[in-house]
Amino acid sequence: RRLSSHRMEPLRATAAWDALERHLPVIADRHLRDLFAADPTRAETMTAEATGLHLDFSKHRIDAEGLRLLLALAEDRDVAGQIDAMFRGAHVNVTEDRPALHIALRLPRSASLVVDGTDVVPEVHRVLDRMATIAEEIRGGTWRGATGQAIRAVVNIGIGGSDLGPVMAYEALRAYSDRDLVFRFVSNADATAIAEATRDLDPATTLVIVSSKTFSTLETMTNASTARRWIVEALGEAAVARHFVAVSVHADRVAAFGIDPANMVGFWDWVGGRYSMDSAIGLSTMIAIGPARFRELLDGFHAMDEHYRSAPFARNLPVLMALLGVWYRDLMGAQAHGVMPYEQYLSRFPAYLQQLVMESNGKRVTSAGDPVGVDTSPIVWGEPGTNGQHSFFQMLHQGTTLIPVDLIGFAQPIHPIGEHHDILIASMLAQAEALAFGRTPAEVRADGTPEALVAHREMPGNRPTSVLLAERLTPYRLGTLVALYEHVVHAQGAIWGIDSFDQWGVELGKRLAAAILPELTADAEPPLAHDPSTNALIQCYRRLRDAES
Repeated sequence: RRLSSHRMEPLRATAAWDALERHLPVIADRHLRDLFAADPTRAETMTAEATGLHLDFSKHRIDAEGLRLLLALAEDRDVAGQIDAMFRGAHVNVTEDRPALHIALRLPRSASLVVDGTDVVPEVHRVLDRMATIAEEIRGGTWRGATGQAIRAVVNIGIGGSDLGPVMAYEALRAYSDRDLVFRFVSNADATAIAEATRDLDPATTLVIVSSKTFSTLETMTNASTARRWIVEALGEAAVARHFVAVSVHADRVAAFGIDPANMVGFWDWVGGRYSMDSAIGLSTMIAIGPARFRELLDGFHAMDEHYRSAPFARNLPVLMALLGVWYRDLMGAQAHGVMPYEQYLSRFPAYLQQLVMESNGKRVTSAGDPVGVDTSPIVWGEPGTNGQHSFFQMLHQGTTLIPVDLIGFAQPIHPIGEHHDILIASMLAQAEALAFGRTPAEVRADGTPEALVAHREMPGNRPTSVLLAERLTPYRLGTLVALYEHVVHAQGAIWGIDSFDQWGVELGKRLAAAILPELTADAEPPLAHDPSTNALIQCYRRLRDAES
């Protein structure tokens, strides 16, 4: 099952890349106004649908020939073969010699996926069943704390994928959650995070979920230890067993912390943190929305998985979005990518995607260790729709930086109040139109604008957008959206020839922090062997910390 880290032909050396570079001058200076004028069918031909998601990519700076060349690039880089390798459990995470099987987390109970001699599907469903038992006990009030009271608050402690996924999912699906339960999420090592999360909670009715694969992550275990003291000071040492649940792969560390092994829910090394929101890391999500709704979430993931692995690339949503991303990043020089959900419940979705995209594809060498030779991950950022329009959209319209944007909207509101939703979606569609077509000097003058202001009111347009429309935000729809972007990441990583599933860049900072911490806390001035700047900052911190207020 090991996937060899063979050396792919450098991307820039391929005939497919050369064809794209030769086509670039043909399209680079053409305006979207001209592209639509030359091909009135763009609005029909440059759309695709799958799993109830409608993708309009007609407002991109690409023509039919450019799209054909991009699809040829996907074929040339064997994206199909790399999709197959991931889905059959090959060790696509080559630097850690393991598979990347987030797709197994949402397989139905009847499926089978044998990896390294073990069918992982029964294991996945054993964990889901254990999660369902915990969720039902808490939701039903039968899980009792140390004083015999039911649990009314859940504090999820994690960091990275163990936090971003659960908090994003909770915010996205809050309308489907049990409103009698309070949910708090703690990730930052700053004491403010845990202090504010617990300040108005009753330890007797609070359950703490500690989510850490290794159960040794510094930030997570610092917060977990503080939560443990909070529980013990109020309820006694024995209360830890009834007020903590661990999501981890290290039973010995969990037991040493004092958590009842029966209250540990496991997952596997083949689940990367940023791909884990539908694993046991999603326990808080399941408690919030219930096991049945969580199953709907998994079904949405699985539906997009099946689309990605089976749809022809010309109609494959993740592949099309991935190819457009490569076009802008590497051929048109775009450094950033915006994601603007026109849905308040998706307020944390851009932050979630930041980790998914930049931790996965923020790499400078290929899987074989050679320089990639092109730019990889864009900077991902965004905010909910109309909020962004009144802050940074000014730059999108009239700035000097090319930033492709995804606009995500829903036809049916969760809260049908007055004209709110029609106003929201009108704003989204207007932004896509304005970004694409702008406003010419002639159109500005026709409004009676004084000549001195014409340049200020001109909108150059030619700013690309993808518009994603769906019927309604539901658990199923959230699953399809997350899986869509997971597979965009995978397809781009396949084209670039990088390992999208490791994150060695995260590890160095952890190691250095472990060395600096005792130097900050030492009673006597410690000997320092860092660079001069770091040494000076350590000394400055110690001086300021110990200064009299």
